[in-house]
Amino acid sequence: MDPNDVRLHLRYTFEHGDQRGAELGNPLFELLAAVIEGGSIRDAAQTLGTSYRYVWGALRKWEQVLGEALISWSQGKKARPTPFAERLLWAERRARTRMQPHIEALRSDLARVLVEARDERYQLLTVRASHDLALPVLQQHVAREGDLHLDIGFQGSVDALRALNERQCLVAGFHVPDLGASTVFARALKRVLKPGRHKLMACSRRVQGLMLRQEHAAVVRAFPDVPRQGLRFVNRQPGSGTRLLVDHLMHEHAVKPDELFGEYAHVEHTHVAVALCVASGVADVGVGVEAAAVQFGLRFIPLVEENYFLACLAPNIEHPAVQRLRAMLAGARWRDILVGLSGYRPHTAPGVVLTAEEALPSWWRRAQRTASRPLARNNTTPRGVARRTSA
Repeated sequence: MDPNDVRLHLRYTFEHGDQRGAELGNPLFELLAAVIEGGSIRDAAQTLGTSYRYVWGALRKWEQVLGEALISWSQGKKARPTPFAERLLWAERRARTRMQPHIEALRSDLARVLVEARDERYQLLTVRASHDLALPVLQQHVAREGDLHLDIGFQGSVDALRALNERQCLVAGFHVPDLGASTVFARALKRVLKPGRHKLMACSRRVQGLMLRQEHAAVVRAFPDVPRQGLRFVNRQPGSGTRLLVDHLMHEHAVKPDELFGEYAHVEHTHVAVALCVASGVADVGVGVEAAAVQFGLRFIPLVEENYFLACLAPNIEHPAVQRLRAMLAGARWRDILVGLSGYRPHTAPGVVLTAEEALPSWWRRAQRTASRPLARNNTTPRGVARRTSA
């Protein structure tokens, strides 16, 4: 068998129970992980529920397929991955993590096929949303207890709202930190989020912060410490809510892109992809949700708390699928689920319909004060209004 002729094949299967997130199983990497975590073939066999002979034979088979040694053993010491196996493990994990939104979308589409074949009364709700670790959990919750299928496609906050306005979906998810009248967020989102046109539903609250390895914990306490300490920074893609947060932090602390040591242009598309880059040593620090940091054993330094909203066009708030989603968001079970997720907590009014002005009052407060300003006593039109009229 020629190891240079190895080709990648993908498959999927139907099984009982839920699949958390966008896991993509592979027997080779499951085997390697079991041996490394257990420290021996015997422990790996127990973890996998198989025999010592099977694990040994499977490792030898994969070494023949790849043409490389995978595990090294020495008398009295734990089994260790070879340098090739370590590189392979990290590279595969980064690739799989980067593909997570696409894998999740594919899994959602295939699940929809099975659901529609079984019950045409099942409600379908198309969602485009900024990446969030709680949304796949919500998807499973409403499918199991609400007979509602969320067809989720992940993209940045701005792109998700734009897709909503172009009627490519029924609901769009976006997040906004508690920063008052942040010009960065307001400037980006007010272009696609309009009072009167949109209705908002509160989904959750979550914490975003700096994710870094333990070795850097002693020298980083706040965002300005990242360029000050010369740490490599991994960013999020333009248009994402987290990228807007990074831009806000840079503006607030007067940090220029070139001060982030050339890594400002290194972008990933999900919180878990950023966390994995940091955990694997590709970067030293990134911004993301606490749940992603916990998943990869990283140190987390909180920066802001955010509201995660689900928006729809005003006429669609009475759509049966939207009504069912609202009921699930308002339920006690969803609150309990959020309490169990690291860095998440329930909104004070989950599922309640809000206008854009009610959800984000500071964004429009200044405009309202200007509009309500009384006219001068001589009944002449104020100069600012005249200029707006002529424009």
